[in-house]
Amino acid sequence: MTSPRHEFTVVSPGRVNLIGEHTDYNDGFVLPLAIDRGLRMDVCRRLDDRAVLSSDRGGPSVEIELGLPITAGRGDWGRYVAGVLAGYQRLGWAIPGFAARITADLPTGGGLSSSAALEAGIATVVETLCGRTVDPVAKALLCQRAEHEFAGVPCGIMDQFAVTLARHGHALFIDCRSREVAHVPLGTSIAVLVIDSGVKHALGDGGYAARRHECETAARLLARPALRDVSGMEWPSLAPTLPEPERRRARHVVTENDRVHAFAAAARAGDWPTAGRLMRKSHASLRDDFEVSCPELDRICDAVGRIAGVFGCRMTGGGFGGCAVALIDDSRASDVEAAARAACTTALGHEPDLFLTAAAAGTRVEVNA
Repeated sequence: MTSPRHEFTVVSPGRVNLIGEHTDYNDGFVLPLAIDRGLRMDVCRRLDDRAVLSSDRGGPSVEIELGLPITAGRGDWGRYVAGVLAGYQRLGWAIPGFAARITADLPTGGGLSSSAALEAGIATVVETLCGRTVDPVAKALLCQRAEHEFAGVPCGIMDQFAVTLARHGHALFIDCRSREVAHVPLGTSIAVLVIDSGVKHALGDGGYAARRHECETAARLLARPALRDVSGMEWPSLAPTLPEPERRRARHVVTENDRVHAFAAAARAGDWPTAGRLMRKSHASLRDDFEVSCPELDRICDAVGRIAGVFGCRMTGGGFGGCAVALIDDSRASDVEAAARAACTTALGHEPDLFLTAAAAGTRVEVNA
């Protein structure tokens, strides 16, 4: 039984990663930002011990019994919700019954962290209902654990940190080993264009886990705790000691970590042409060394990268499909958007979903009057 209207709304953004792909689970560095698209969860309390959630994406509602220990095993999208609720149960929290209606303007399977947005949003719902919070870093880690244990995706910390800790107008520089973060101002002279390739990725299908295993193997063969511990200066002497494909996987991670630092420095200086060149190099590395791009993403990056007013374009997210992200001159944003739509339609053979966005705040609550 529910109350007649929702009591509060949780807004949980998606994210794009400007640079630093597949470095997070190698203890490396990343530079994502939250975007102004994501999920909205209209929430009201129930008078029983059940969580009931519906989505505008269709399908049956998700129902979870809150009065019993929640365990893994679901096969639907409710597994992400269940994982978060189980995390708060482990903390000893008594979660009251609630209903949530979820609406989204984020492409599912587009590599924009719809799963992390759902996890962080549900965590915020629980905290609002219970009138208490956990430390934001602990909250992000709880959401990451939910994805590991309940969805079977061995993701790093980037997505959950970005969705939880982001600040309006800033990218989030994350040291994935120390978990220290720094907010990097982006100013008002640039905008971000996101282009959906239309190829739906699924990180749980094995490709992501295979890349992670290859990186772990490379680090072990190099006798390093993680690939983060290999510097760009020493890489040329170490590279010949690795077999393939571990050599190429490691080369991507080592060079990508250097690119993240260089990009953050360029952003702080407002040197967007340099930042754009680093994005192009990142995409080439993801395509050739890490092999997580796809023909559609390659065609998008090539077509958009040729447009006046575009500093750089690269795939974003785990890969195997999903979206590309372009850093563009804000004063030419409308013209770039129109030119990108035409160029990508020609390159792909169909008109893609694309949108302009800016750096948004992380997950937050709107209380209804």
